[in-house]
Amino acid sequence: MASAAIDDTKAPHDIGEEHYVNRAGWLRAAVLGANDGLLSTASLMAGVAAASASGGQLILTGVAGIAAGAMSMAAGEYVSVSSQADSEAADLAREKRALQHHPERELEELAEIYSQRGLHEPLARTVAEALTRNDALDAHARDELGLTETNAANPVQAAAASALSFLSGGIAPLAAALLFPGQGVLVALFVVAVVMLAVLGALGAWVGGAPMGRGVARVVVFGTLAMAVTAGVGRAFHAVV
Repeated sequence: MASAAIDDTKAPHDIGEEHYVNRAGWLRAAVLGANDGLLSTASLMAGVAAASASGGQLILTGVAGIAAGAMSMAAGEYVSVSSQADSEAADLAREKRALQHHPERELEELAEIYSQRGLHEPLARTVAEALTRNDALDAHARDELGLTETNAANPVQAAAASALSFLSGGIAPLAAALLFPGQGVLVALFVVAVVMLAVLGALGAWVGGAPMGRGVARVVVFGTLAMAVTAGVGRAFHAVV
């Protein structure tokens, strides 16, 4: 009865810990991609709007900017992650050859890894032998190379995620130009972009467990500066023409 009473008094945060690192990988990349799509598209459209382009030209600029940015992100991510995947495959091939030709040396290497992590040498050796009997390559890939199925490089997935996140961010300024055409389009672009930057800044801070106020302020200030610079360039170009 006493133990049950003690369990009932436990607060949720006392039972388990929340670790941001478990969600910070793919979600952080998605937030950054959306932020890039939003800021790139909004800045490009603000520059064109400031140059007094027609509504049709502005929409065309937004669509072209989103398409080009999404494809660029996808291509860059695919190439980058493909290179990483090639490196991982090469490391695994080298490790497989080493296990075939020097099994005892590889066993000692694995035992040393566990020993350095705090296991006593006899126990480290026992664990290394057990894991080697089960799947030697998997043990070395995970504990020597740091490779697992969950973090293995996936070029197609990375390319698709980058393109979709950029696209999702670029839709907001495009929608603003469609909903508020005419003289007020530049103001609409700034307002929508700043609001969305604040949302993405807060989301990015939440993902990493950082203070939201600081994250929002940083994203909004530098994002607004980027849009102001491109709008100034567009205005100057229009004046010269």
